[in-house]
Amino acid sequence: MTPTPLPAEIEEIRSIAMRVIQPIRPANEQTHADDKFLFNAQRTKAGRSLPEYYLVYFLLVKLLGFRDLGQFEKVAWSIPIDFNGKAFLIEYRKSGVGVFAHNAETEETEAQQIVSLIQKGVKVAEPFFDWLASKAVSESKLNVVNRSNLLYERYEYFLGLYKTEINRDTDGLSSEDDISRDSLMKTYRATRDNKWLALAVIDSFFSWTEHVFIHLAIIQGKTITGAEVSELAKADWEEKFKKSVGLEETEIKPLYDDLLHIRRQLRNFMAHGAFGKRGEAFHFHSSTGAVPVFMPYQKGHQRYALSSQFGFDDGAAIKKIENFIELLWSGDREPAKLYIMESGLPLILTSTSNGKYSEAMQSVEDMQHHIDVLGYLVDQAANMDW
Repeated sequence: MTPTPLPAEIEEIRSIAMRVIQPIRPANEQTHADDKFLFNAQRTKAGRSLPEYYLVYFLLVKLLGFRDLGQFEKVAWSIPIDFNGKAFLIEYRKSGVGVFAHNAETEETEAQQIVSLIQKGVKVAEPFFDWLASKAVSESKLNVVNRSNLLYERYEYFLGLYKTEINRDTDGLSSEDDISRDSLMKTYRATRDNKWLALAVIDSFFSWTEHVFIHLAIIQGKTITGAEVSELAKADWEEKFKKSVGLEETEIKPLYDDLLHIRRQLRNFMAHGAFGKRGEAFHFHSSTGAVPVFMPYQKGHQRYALSSQFGFDDGAAIKKIENFIELLWSGDREPAKLYIMESGLPLILTSTSNGKYSEAMQSVEDMQHHIDVLGYLVDQAANMDW
């Protein structure tokens, strides 16, 4: 196989890597191998210590030009090598990447040496791997990992705990309860616990949206290239919202303002050290006693104030969040929920650029068909059923 053409600054890596892995070289007509070696090769124990399968493949095939025999049943790729005149196979099978020998028991020491040399070659080739990764991003031949459902499960977990505690507190109230120190402490602890759970709910909601907004932008064709995804991932929450959801819908703008208000008044306080429920950072001395000085954490020139606009109602904030999630997956965005939240599939940038996502977003039925076809292909690849 012809090695991958490299820029001048990376080309030297090729010759260094080839020297490092010697005496490993591509198998040829002079390499000793049994007639049915390709079918009877045995997995060695040493082969389980090989680096990640893709690093081995990129090193040997893409960088050094070793021959890949191609796909077989339950085998993704097979590379015959010569080690001191004897044939070995390095293959990526359904059971994992490995070194395969004529006799695994008697050739284990040689397999260990092969693994050690490949490990050294992989280390030397790191600049080449970095170049490959950068090239893939620039060409947008990428899948974007989808953890949306996992992050949403975290949000649901804390929301469930919060609602359970709120209901328990309500059910336990009684006008006949004695006002005692114990009852007051119990009430204080319950209120404190509810506040902590509310914080966890809100934090997990924003964590989920930071992730899901990127996927929503991709599947709607608003973010197409790897570079655009990278930039959006680094952007503020507000920019992610506007890029993926937008503010055009009548019901969206008020909810956006509410969510932004919640984010600033609570989550940012926690991120900046939680100096107080309403952002109290200092108390200044006065003739009327200690007066709080608030830090609103808003953009602008005014950094301090003697009053705060951040009165906060945990229950109301969480209700706003629930309303937004319901609205998020309605209308034209409804098909996206099937893919992003239910399929577990990654977002494929080439499916954005070639219009496949655009076709699937026409209806829930179109999206389900797209998911079924893609899911089948993913299963076939995972099982190496070629």
